[in-house]
Order: sequence, then C-alpha cells, then structure tokens
Amino acid sequence: MTRLASVARSCSARRAPAPRQLAASLSTPATRLVAPSPLLTRASTPRATAAALLPRAAAFSTTATRPYAHEEPLNQEIDLPDVERVQDECDVCIVGGGPAGLSAAIQLMKMAKEKGQEIRVVVLEKGAEVGAHILSGAVIETRALDELIPDWKEKGAPLNQPALSDSMRWLTPTGSFPMPHPPQMSNKGNYIISLSKLSRWLAEQAEELGVEIYPGFAGAKLLYTEDGTAIRGVQTNDIGLDKNFQPKDSFEPGMEFLAKVTLLAEGCHGSLSKQAQAKFNLREGKDPQTYGLGVKEVWKVKPEKHQPGKVQHTLGWPLDNSTYGGTWLYHMEDEMVSLGIVVGLDYKNPYISPFRELQRLKHHPLFADLLEGGECIAYGARALNEGGWQSIPKLTFPGGAIIGDSAGFLNVPKIKGTHTAMKSGMLAAEAAFGALETARAAEAASESESEHDPLTAPGLDVSSYQTAFDNSWIAKELREVRNLRPSFHSKLGNWGGIMYSGVDSLLLKGRVPWTFHHPEEDYQATKPAKDFKPIDYPAPDGILSFDILTSVSRTGTNHAEDQPVHLHIDASKRASHVKTNVEEYAGLLGRVCPAAVYEYVDAEGDTKPDAVGKKLVINSQNCIHCKTCSIKVPTQDITWMVPEGGGGPAYEMT
Repeated sequence: MTRLASVARSCSARRAPAPRQLAASLSTPATRLVAPSPLLTRASTPRATAAALLPRAAAFSTTATRPYAHEEPLNQEIDLPDVERVQDECDVCIVGGGPAGLSAAIQLMKMAKEKGQEIRVVVLEKGAEVGAHILSGAVIETRALDELIPDWKEKGAPLNQPALSDSMRWLTPTGSFPMPHPPQMSNKGNYIISLSKLSRWLAEQAEELGVEIYPGFAGAKLLYTEDGTAIRGVQTNDIGLDKNFQPKDSFEPGMEFLAKVTLLAEGCHGSLSKQAQAKFNLREGKDPQTYGLGVKEVWKVKPEKHQPGKVQHTLGWPLDNSTYGGTWLYHMEDEMVSLGIVVGLDYKNPYISPFRELQRLKHHPLFADLLEGGECIAYGARALNEGGWQSIPKLTFPGGAIIGDSAGFLNVPKIKGTHTAMKSGMLAAEAAFGALETARAAEAASESESEHDPLTAPGLDVSSYQTAFDNSWIAKELREVRNLRPSFHSKLGNWGGIMYSGVDSLLLKGRVPWTFHHPEEDYQATKPAKDFKPIDYPAPDGILSFDILTSVSRTGTNHAEDQPVHLHIDASKRASHVKTNVEEYAGLLGRVCPAAVYEYVDAEGDTKPDAVGKKLVINSQNCIHCKTCSIKVPTQDITWMVPEGGGGPAYEMT
C-alpha cells in the first residue's frame, strides 16, 4: 500500500484500512523512511486522513539491541515554523493505545451508536503496534471490563487463566515464611493475564466500532487555541531529523491532529500529560507523585512445576528495611510464569540497581526451584504511579482530560490499576460525548453558518469527568487506602508501614480523620553515595540470572539510527550533570536504568571529558521507555522526548 492509496477523508467516506494491523505487518528496515508526498500538505489537503501516512510506522525493527551511543552534547531542537504540516480534524483525539485510551474510544463509539450519531475518534499509539509498549504484572479485576464489554468472554478476550490461590510471604536471604494476607489482595474472581495481549484485543473491539487507531504516531506536542487558553489537539513528532535535529533528505514533518476533545492516556509520567499539568497548573494543592519501577520477566517452566492460577507476593529480601518494594510470581496459562520486582523510586541508597535485585532474587530457593530447567522468554520494565489519592492531579483542562495511569489511579494495596484506568477512560468518554452533544446543539441553534474552527473555538468543557470521578467507585477505592503507601515514609521504614497497613486494612478501612502525605519528590529522597557502601551483586550465571544487555535483547527494542537522542540533556548543563551525578551519587543512572542506557565512562585519549574526568554516554538505542531516568535523576535535567514513532520495545507477552 502506498501513501497515495489511502484516500483523504475529505475525498471519500470510506474508512481507512485497519491501520493497527497494517503497521504490524510492515517490515521496512528502521532506517528506511518514506518521503512526504507533495499532495499531502496543509494547502492542498487540509483534512487529509492520518491513514495516508501509515508507512511512518515502518520505522521499526525487532533486530537485537545495538547500543547507539551519543557522547557529544547535541544541539537544541530546531524551530520549524514554516514547515507545512498535514492537518487532520476529528472529534476526539486519544493519545495512547493502552487500556484507558482504548476503553475511552470504545465507550465513545458505543454511545454514538446508541444515539444514532456519527463521531470520529482517533487513537495515536507511539508503539509499532498496540500493546508493544504495554507492561504489567498482571492480575486483572474485571469490574470495568464487565461494564465496558459485558460479553467479553463470548468475544474471546484473552482472560484464560483465573487466579485460583493467593499467598503472601516474607523473604529472608535463604528462606521464607507466610504473612497475613491483606483483604485488598484477595484475587478471587480475577484473572492472570498479559496486559499487552489484552490491549491488542481491546484495539480489535475498538476498530470494529469504527475507531481509527494509528500506531507509530507519537504525540510530541500539545496544540493550543490562538489565545492559548485551551488545547486544540496534538502534533506528532517529526521524523527524518539527524542527531543534531537537522532535516535529512527523508525528513517528514509531524502531523497536526485537531480535535474538539483531547484525552491523554500515555501511561505513567507521560510527556504530554506533564505539559498539560504544567500549562494548566493541575498539580496545585496535590502531593508530589511517588513512583515505583517494575522489572519483569516471563518464563516457560517445566510442566510438572507449573501451578496454573497461583498468585504469590513477597516482602523483605532482597530489599532492606528502608526501601519500599516487593515481588510477584504469577502462574499464567501454557506453563508460563510472570515474575518481577517493584522497587519504590523514593529509595535512599544510590547504589541500588532494580535490575540486579531481580537477578539475585531468582537465586532464592523460592524462585530457583521453580525456574530451574525453564527458559526466560521475555523481559521488560516500566515506571508506575504509587502516590494514590493524594497525588492525583486535577483531571480536566479546557479542551480535554487526563486518564489512566497518566493521572495515577493505581490501587497500591491491591497491586492493580487496569480496572481503574479503564473506568477512568469510560468516565472521560461520557463527559466528552456530552460536551460534543452540547456543542452540536449550540451550533445547530446558532444562526451562523461558519464552520467550526479549532484554532479559534474555545476548548470544550469536560469538567463533568472530574465530578463523575469524584463520585465513582475508583475514588472510593483510592480514598479508602490513601494512607497505606505513605505510611512507609515513617522512621520505622517497611516495618512501620506493614504494621500500620495491617491495622488500617483489617480494622480502620480508611475511615479515619487523618491523611498521610508524600513529603517530597522521589529524586529528593536520594542520599549521597558517601552515606552508603556499594552493593556487591553476584555475577549472572546465564541460567537463572542474566547480564543486562541479554535481557534488553528480549524486549525487541529498537530505534532508527541517526535521529535526535530522545533523552535530552541541555548542552549547557552537561558538565554540571556529570559532576554532581558522579561525585555525589556515584553515577546513579547507570544502575537505576533497567536497559543500560546511561554510562559515565573515563575520558581517554583525545576525548574531552564532560567533568571530573568522565563523559556521559547515552545508549538511546537501548531505551525501553520506562521513564525512570527523568523521575529519579538527582539533577532533574533529563527531558524524555518521544523518539520517532514505532521505536522502542516490542512487548508481546508482558
């Protein structure tokens, strides 16, 4: 299919060919980009559909990881004010093809069909296909799915393994013993799933309803009305720029998706969500968000060791009493097990490596006995919001809203957030649909025959989403457990948090007049390296434990070469970054990153050091889009920008 084979929306009423499936079938090498067509410009085709640009998603490859290192400071991003960009208008633009975004899209189309109305809903997904960037444990509570698609079983949703047993254990270095099981962690009626697979299935349901899904389209910038008071859509990133942000022969400017309502469903620490929160001051009066980093593997184990439906969580070793976190082990279908560790990113010791904590965890008898003779088939990592009720920002702004883990609806004691993310998308969809109806009624009643101009029209009001959320079962859930995660901030560490959480979960159930708070940002919790001793992690054996590059190769991650480094440090701050992070924090980024992206190396030969005899090397090709670096770096000088659409991990089982 060529670029011109996709007919512009203004020229044909036909729906674009299934873009999600098309993008998944493309096999163009990562460096092969399609030059822009002269017919698809703002002047000639102002409403060209995004389907005409589907070959952008081909900038992807599943070849083994190749470190693409950048040692020299890069130029600032160039301003391209005179570049003509394709514009595409829609009613609702959703950024992110995860559970929240797809649930919103499905709910919108269901409401439109029920009322006999036509609306255009577009979902932009930065992964090469839906699910490629989705990672979770995961055990899902089906409450929201039951509401959204009541007949999901008949439609073949990939929920095949019910959770059949629960256990909680305290680990010591060589043993374990059972712990009381908090009621929130009961998994009766829940399912052990791959969230990546569920997202792909939700995308299929959305497409059947008429939703347009465009993988390989990364939302890079929010677009505003001319007066700057409302969001009017999203601009996707430019492709075909070299590492110094200069256009190459293959340069293709990003598109502008102009929408009456924009829903941000990017997941934890989303780039556009951060822009919106800053622009509209959505975090005013809220606690700082606190995060965890989940590092995960999927193993194929021997049939005789497999216990389908078994759910196991642990606390204690390998983490110390001052580091929040725990592990999971879920027996999935087909002799597969999901295992991993979550480390709270408010940890103090800069020598901690979440990746290496997982590797040594697998040598504990509780895990080693299960994994011996098995095979590791997948790896991944992702940051997650742990702040809970106190850290949720204001959810709406003129012209749109934040949904899902972009806002932070994870129920930490449950260790679940998919059901709350999906429900938030449904609530936002209802508010968006109501706003569209109101706007259409106003246009019909108006004597003016002028067309809607997204550049000058005021942003639609979706504030009813905030009200609906405040009165929803999501809010009830999160209010009830609001004190559990922050109780771990006390001087008693994990023991204090466990004791308080037990009393609150079993007796108080959140019905108390007080609310604990998160005192600081995660990076502020990091203490200088001089206060700690380096951690002596064991070397990987290549059987149960692995080196980091071997693990990253299992993510399928890749990025087109000779593109701007999407992990941006201003050139003027590079020396101070290296000096502070090396001298005070012993190069923390080299350990917290679960993909070996950052290295502080000795400057040798003619190489000029950034500071203190060291150079910062950024292996951006390895990045698996976990967002941890910009959360934890003590100097807070890393800007995570979206790379060319289609780049990043290629998760399938996660």
